[in-house]
Amino acid sequence: MPVTNQPTAYQPSDFQTSMFDCCDDCGTCWYAMMCLPCIGCSIASDMDECCLCGLGMSIRSVYRAKYNIRGSLCQDFLATSCFRCCAVCQLKRDIDRRKSQGIF
Repeated sequence: MPVTNQPTAYQPSDFQTSMFDCCDDCGTCWYAMMCLPCIGCSIASDMDECCLCGLGMSIRSVYRAKYNIRGSLCQDFLATSCFRCCAVCQLKRDIDRRKSQGIF
């Protein structure tokens, strides 16, 4: 019998917050506005990646693939190019929520 569901597979979903939900977690937004490279390193550290990767589209796409979050490379590129601070905050909020839910 073929295996159809992987034990670690996640159901398709969206990010847990909108990219523009800055008021949802003001601390994360302030952190990003005061030191964007610092929050990028925090994200990269959370994902066991190089600190230089935390702000780009690549880490966002890796995260989306890992947790089966809907989107595309084009959307990742546009989000990180046009709304970098908001995209980084969204990713950090999602990581923090998954940690608190025990699924990170």
